[in-house]
Amino acid sequence: MTGRHPLIGVMIIVMIAGSALAAAAITFGVSDGEDHPYVGFAFFEGNSPVGAEWTCSGTLLSPTVFVTAGHCTYWAEKASVWFQPDLSENAGEPFEDADIITHPGFDGYLTFPNTRDIGIVILDEPVELNVYGALPELGLLDTLTPPRGRKAIIRTVGYGYQMVKPFFQWEPVRFTSTSKLVNLRSHLTDGYNIHTSNNPGKGQGTGGSCFGDSGGPIFYPEDGNTVVGIVSFGLNDNCKGAGFAYRTDIWETQDFILDFLSTQEE
Repeated sequence: MTGRHPLIGVMIIVMIAGSALAAAAITFGVSDGEDHPYVGFAFFEGNSPVGAEWTCSGTLLSPTVFVTAGHCTYWAEKASVWFQPDLSENAGEPFEDADIITHPGFDGYLTFPNTRDIGIVILDEPVELNVYGALPELGLLDTLTPPRGRKAIIRTVGYGYQMVKPFFQWEPVRFTSTSKLVNLRSHLTDGYNIHTSNNPGKGQGTGGSCFGDSGGPIFYPEDGNTVVGIVSFGLNDNCKGAGFAYRTDIWETQDFILDFLSTQEE
């Protein structure tokens, strides 16, 4: 199935996430605990082609600016966001009454590979933390030229499925895993997307993204808080082989996001 258009992968993500709180993770990962408290679980309600409810992940870049994927926000009329690492124990009250904005250039992947798959949720109440996710310098990933680029380790964090085959497995827990940056310059990336490995490697916690991780962050370096990508699409329905994220170290992303960050700081 690796030859399919990435829109197929995105629609599968949204379809599986269509039932309430049914999709929310990282494959072959480990529990994140409090390592990334600024990564949250978003529950959207609206009128999408595949259902009235769906879930995604995302990252706080400030107390009120929550960045996720455009295909998560595009049809949304209401958003509820949680930041607890384990929603099965005590989910608590979500942050609601949010403004939902999708990048004006997002058109459902018609302009692939420059999809502008970015969405923003402006929370009505601030989330006070000691640290938040951060945007990278422009062109950061372009400095990772081969052979170093093929060895670059990235980290994915999200609340999505832990397993799809041989059976669905989902715990409403923030998971994390590390994987490798594979390619920035193919017909699927072309300077706009990040191609990451999505298979288990050696050692605990190596894996990739799955349904419900859409909108979640890709961090580089893997031990930092710099968000270099927003989880966007896959090529198959088993969350293996490859994952793709829209880059945040490019002008299309930062021109959109920085307007909201500067507004919130005023």
